[in-house]
Amino acid sequence: MALKPTIYKFKIALTDLNRPYYDTLNLTVAQHPSETLERMMARMLAFCLNAQESLAFTKGLSSAEEPDLWAHTPDGRIALWIDIGEPASERIKKATRIAQSVKVYSFNSKSDVWWMQEQAKFNPLNAAVFRFQWPDIQALAKLVQRTMDISVTVSEESAYVAAEAGECEVKWVALNLTQ
Repeated sequence: MALKPTIYKFKIALTDLNRPYYDTLNLTVAQHPSETLERMMARMLAFCLNAQESLAFTKGLSSAEEPDLWAHTPDGRIALWIDIGEPASERIKKATRIAQSVKVYSFNSKSDVWWMQEQAKFNPLNAAVFRFQWPDIQALAKLVQRTMDISVTVSEESAYVAAEAGECEVKWVALNLTQ
């Protein structure tokens, strides 16, 4: 019998001072059985950083042909493709051919090694690559509850997250900004 995903519900008061964008998001996030809490929270944070009306979670780890998040244009084309983790450059190269905008958010302790190995392959691609700070993502994962009301405030290269279980700041760096 296949394992089922764990469902989390987030009510997020989002304030993005970089855009400016203000919204209340009601997200239902399915954590794949093989997915860590850290990866799931990196997906949730990437959603907040790119929030827009047409942005949606995909089948994620269950489908190799889809990104973790995407947004479509009214005529069905892919406007935004977002991968979480350390994808192969060939995957991102393919994504840049079918999506208007491509972003990658790496998040774990292997991110530095992955980027040193892949940077030359990513540089010519029309994709923006960011790295969340691993200790910050770990702190964010410690706040997780199955149902959460949280506040996310984005300013410059950080997001301040406040939840019932505590608060943390998640910082990131831009590794490759070609868009």
